Amino acid sequence: MKNYRTSLSTYWNKPSRAGYLFLAPSILVLLFFTVIPLIGTFALSFFKINIFFTNTTFTGFDNFIRVFQDERAVRSLIHTLYFTLLETPAQIIVGLLFAVLLSKNTRFNRFCRSTFYIPVICSLTSIAIIFSMLLDPNIGAIPYVLSQLGMPIPQFFRDPTLAMPTVAFMTVWKNFGVTMTILLTSIQGISPSLYESAEMDGATKKEQFFNITLPQIVPSLGFCILTNLIGSMQVFDQVYVATGGGPQFKTETAVQYIYSRGFSAPYELGYASSLSSVLFVLVAMIAITANVYMTRKERQMK
Repeated sequence: MKNYRTSLSTYWNKPSRAGYLFLAPSILVLLFFTVIPLIGTFALSFFKINIFFTNTTFTGFDNFIRVFQDERAVRSLIHTLYFTLLETPAQIIVGLLFAVLLSKNTRFNRFCRSTFYIPVICSLTSIAIIFSMLLDPNIGAIPYVLSQLGMPIPQFFRDPTLAMPTVAFMTVWKNFGVTMTILLTSIQGISPSLYESAEMDGATKKEQFFNITLPQIVPSLGFCILTNLIGSMQVFDQVYVATGGGPQFKTETAVQYIYSRGFSAPYELGYASSLSSVLFVLVAMIAITANVYMTRKERQMK
């Protein structure tokens, strides 16, 4: 027994092997909460099955064919892409703008950074409820101020045209602090000598931004774009709370439609799983494309 313990200790004592022991907890969490559920979702996609796992029937690719024949499913994917195109560029631009403006370590800038990060730690559900109250045309503070100024009162969450942009604005307001913090850290890591040399050569602030700041933060910028794309494609909470998918299903996203098919009557878990699989492939394609593009940009900047 002693020899066994000694040999085991000798085996794991090498740095190249000991690293796996530290990775083991994360690998197990990833395996049980991501990999296995993902495989299970793909498997359920080939069955007609409800949430109670009764009356199970193998249907092959029928669920996947049904996804592309279901007009509501297709529109939910389109709405998700629309939200992504609204939210991701806006969040990157706003986060980058405030990161540049607050890059100097003054007391006022530190106060602003903390203030802008507060929404990040708040629940998205509570923020959606607050925005729903603030923008309500009957009791909302913002519509009231607009009415007092003699301006027309927009039906923010009730107008089919304004609903999705309003949800995107709310999401940017809530999350841009993360992007700002990541880009701010990257900007502060740039050597001051680069800016000093540029100033001696007569470069303007605009030229310094596009020729020094932007190329230096491309890796961080790529990370922010990639994570925002993935997060936007999985939007659910704010839409579910603020609009419930309305009006006229104009804000119903893919994840919300998956939820409604799988966890509401008639509880079509198999069909919901096929929708999840299609969304997974779509998100993977977008993420891989964005990653390849940003990697090329990063190499070009070197």
